[in-house]
Amino acid sequence: MQKSEVFTIKIIINTPGSYISKSGECFLLTTDEKKVEISAKKVEQILITTAAALTTDALLLAVDNNIDVVFLRYNGKPFGRVWHSKLGSISTIRRKQLMLQELPLGLQLTKEWINCKFDNQTDFLKKLLQNRRDEKRRTLIKGAINKIEELKTKLNSLDKYDNIDEARYTILGYEGNVGRIYFQTLGQLIPGKYKFTERSRNPAKDQFNCMLNYSYGVLYSQVERACILAGLDPYIGIMHTDNYNRQAFVYDIVEMYRGYMDEIVFKLFSTKKVADEFFDPVEGGIYMNQDGKKLLIEAINKAFETKIKHKGRNIELQNTMQYDCHEIANRILKEVEG
Repeated sequence: MQKSEVFTIKIIINTPGSYISKSGECFLLTTDEKKVEISAKKVEQILITTAAALTTDALLLAVDNNIDVVFLRYNGKPFGRVWHSKLGSISTIRRKQLMLQELPLGLQLTKEWINCKFDNQTDFLKKLLQNRRDEKRRTLIKGAINKIEELKTKLNSLDKYDNIDEARYTILGYEGNVGRIYFQTLGQLIPGKYKFTERSRNPAKDQFNCMLNYSYGVLYSQVERACILAGLDPYIGIMHTDNYNRQAFVYDIVEMYRGYMDEIVFKLFSTKKVADEFFDPVEGGIYMNQDGKKLLIEAINKAFETKIKHKGRNIELQNTMQYDCHEIANRILKEVEG
C-alpha cells in the first residue's frame, strides 16, 4: 500500500489467501499475519495480483466511491476490472473516435504519440550517457541516439499520407527499428550478468524483459483507467486495429509512457536490487514470483508519486496519463466534425 502527498492510497494485494471485506466505510484487509482497516475515502485504486477473496460488500463500497478494482495475471497484464457503471465514454466521443482512422487528425495524433515515445527513449539514453565514462559505451549510446533521431525525422516527414491506414506499416517499420536499436543498447549497458540482445515477451527469456513485461502490464491498467475516466473508448484504436476484445486505443497511447517503465526497471537492476530468487522457470522462459512483483510494484508506485514537468505543469507522473487522456478527448470533440 502506498500513501501519496494528497493522501490517497493504492491498495496492492500480492499475498496469496488475502481477504478483503467491508467494515463500515472502510476496507478490511485480512491476511494470515494481520488485519488492517483503510478508509474508502482515501483509496483511489485496488490492484489484485494473486489469489484473493473479495466480498460483494467490499466491491459495492469500491463502486460507490469510484474506486477502480483491477485484477492482474501472473505476468502483470490486466484480465478484469470493476468500475462505476456511470463511467464510460460519451456517445459523441465514441462516434468521433471511430472516424479517426480515416482523418488526418488520426495520423497526427499517432505521430505525436510515437514522437513522445522516441523522445522518452532518447532522454533516458542521454541520462545513461551522463553516468558513463567508458568511451566504448559512450560511443554506443551516442550512436543509438543519433539513429533514433534520424528515424524520428523520417516519421515527421510523412507528409504524403492523408490518414493512418495509408501510413500504418511505414510507421510500424520506424517504430520497430527504433525499438531494436534502443533495447539492444540497454542490453549492453545493463550489468553484465543481466545482458540481453533483444526484447522477449511472455514468457520472457531473461530477467530484465520478465520484469519489464510485468511493468507494462501494470501500465496498461493505468492507461485504460485514464481512458475510461476521460470518456475515451479503450477498444477503438487508431494505430492498432480494434480487434474483438482488444484494448486497441490503450495500446495506441501507452507508447507515450513505456519509457518511464524502462527507466524504473533498469534502475532496479543497475542498483542491484534484483535477485535471482525473484524469478521462477517455466516452459520457454521465466516468470516473476511474488517477491519480485512486490519489489517492482513498490518501485512503480514510488515513481508514480514523483512530480515531473509535463506540458508546463508540475504534476505527479501517475496523473500525466489522466491529463493527457482528457486533452485527447477534448481535441477529438473539437477537431472532428460530425
